[in-house]
Amino acid sequence: MADDVERRAVELDIRGKKRVFDVDDPVLPDWVDEAALQSGDYPYNKKLQEEEYLEELEKLQIELVKVQFWLQATGKRVLALFEGRDAAGKGGAISASSAHMNPRLARVVALTKPTEREAGQWYFQRYIAQFPTAGEFVLFDRSWYNRAGVEPVMGFCTPKQYEDFLNQAPQLEKIIAHEGIFFFKFYLDIGREMQLKRFHDRRHDPLKVWKLSSMDIAALTKWGDYSEKRDRMLKETHTEFAPWTVIHANDKRRARLNLIRHMLKTMDYDGKEKDAIGKLDDKIIGAGPHFLK
Repeated sequence: MADDVERRAVELDIRGKKRVFDVDDPVLPDWVDEAALQSGDYPYNKKLQEEEYLEELEKLQIELVKVQFWLQATGKRVLALFEGRDAAGKGGAISASSAHMNPRLARVVALTKPTEREAGQWYFQRYIAQFPTAGEFVLFDRSWYNRAGVEPVMGFCTPKQYEDFLNQAPQLEKIIAHEGIFFFKFYLDIGREMQLKRFHDRRHDPLKVWKLSSMDIAALTKWGDYSEKRDRMLKETHTEFAPWTVIHANDKRRARLNLIRHMLKTMDYDGKEKDAIGKLDDKIIGAGPHFLK
C-alpha cells in the first residue's frame, strides 16, 4: 500500500527523552497522542469546533470570490507561497483558500523534481515562469524556498548554492514587490508530536497514504537540522518588502482561517466586508522570525 515508504522504527530525542517511533505500528503511542495538540507550546488545548470553523470559512471564501472579481477588473496579481514543516497543513490551507475561486484564474503550483534541462538553469527560473499574469491568483505549494530547507538538510544542494540562494532570494523578492504583485510568504509551523501524529495518520489512512514518502521518514531524525535551517531562512529573507507570516498550525482549522484573514486584510478590494473577515488570532499568527521565539 505504501511501497515507497521505508519501513523502520526510529529512535528520537524528544526534549531530552529517548523515544522509539514506528510509523508502521497501527497503534499511535500515548506519548504522541497526548502531547500532539499542545506540542511546540501551542496555546490551545482543544481544536476549533467544526461547525464554527465551517461557518467562518464560508464568510472568508465569499470574500475571496470578491477578490477574484477585483483582480479581473483591475489586472492586479497575487502570489502566495506556502512553506512549512512536513505535514504542517500546506495543502489543506491552499485547498481552503482556492476551493471556490475560478480555477482558470486561481492556479496551484506544485513543481516536481527539476528536469535535466531545468537543473542547468538559474535556480529561480522555473519558478518565475509560473508567476501570475494580470488578474491571476497563484498559490505555490512549496516554492524556491526548497533551497533554504529540504535541499541543504538532505544534501541536494552544495553549501555555495545554499549561500547564494539566501543572498539572491531577497533581491528577487524586491523586484516582485516593485512590480506591484501582492506577495504573501506563509510559514506553517507545528510541534514535533503533532508532526509524528500526522505522519502516523497518513500511513494508516488509505486515502492519505500517498502523502507519506520515504523523504518524510528520512526526515524524522532531522528535526533539529530543519529547525536550524528554518530559523536562518526566516532571519535572512524576512524583509520589509517581502515579510514572512508565521502560523502555528497544530490546529489546521484555526491556521486556515487566520491565513485567509491575513490575505484579505492586506488587500483593499471592492465590496470588502471587514466584519465578515474578523480578527486575527495573534496567539497563532505573527510576522517574521521573532514570532517563533
